[in-house]
Amino acid sequence: MSARSAWPDCGEGPLERNINDIRVKICGLREPEHVASAVAAGAAYLGFVFFPKSPRHLDVPIAAPLALSVPPGVAKVALTVDATDDELDSITAAMPIDMLQLHGRESPARVAEIRARYGLPVMKAVGVAGPEDLAALDSYGRVADQLLVDAKPPKDAVLPGGNGLAFDWRLVERKYWPCPWMLAGGLTPFNVAEAIRLTGARQVDVSSGVETAPGRKDSNLIRAFIAAARGAVAA
Repeated sequence: MSARSAWPDCGEGPLERNINDIRVKICGLREPEHVASAVAAGAAYLGFVFFPKSPRHLDVPIAAPLALSVPPGVAKVALTVDATDDELDSITAAMPIDMLQLHGRESPARVAEIRARYGLPVMKAVGVAGPEDLAALDSYGRVADQLLVDAKPPKDAVLPGGNGLAFDWRLVERKYWPCPWMLAGGLTPFNVAEAIRLTGARQVDVSSGVETAPGRKDSNLIRAFIAAARGAVAA
């Protein structure tokens, strides 16, 4: 299946999913137990953050064994923010990464450049606060393999994402772009089903919504989030 397919295969393995399933990404993982919990609960993507300002940041030598522990069939995503080629070289050389997530101010040209340089699917995060932000999704959707539709951070925010903020989901209700997309921003086990039903999203991303404190994941919340997301489809 091609990188730009609506349901990209990121390796063959035992975790095969029906095309109608909701695919969940658990981002900002730092501990082996939480990686194992996310895999066991059925996460489709696991995100590892390489951004020193984030409480979820991992140094490459610490992240490598976590990535190596992930079984085939679960995509390993490296989240970076305006990373240089040297930084991306270091990450991709040290561990088996299936997708690069660009969460900074990378231009469409930079997205295309990274995609060509590394030969990996690229997910571009785009912050949304109002209708004026939707045009960027069309632009990035033409060069990225996937879009992460996230809440736009406040102007004084230190982090470009993972702030636990939601946006008006009606802005992206039943919207379609040139490539597959994933809903993020303020999602929790308590609201993800509503978000899925309202927007029609087939993929969702969570980080702070399954934490007890910034950067501290909780296995029970991870399981509850994935169960709630899947329950939205069943309902």
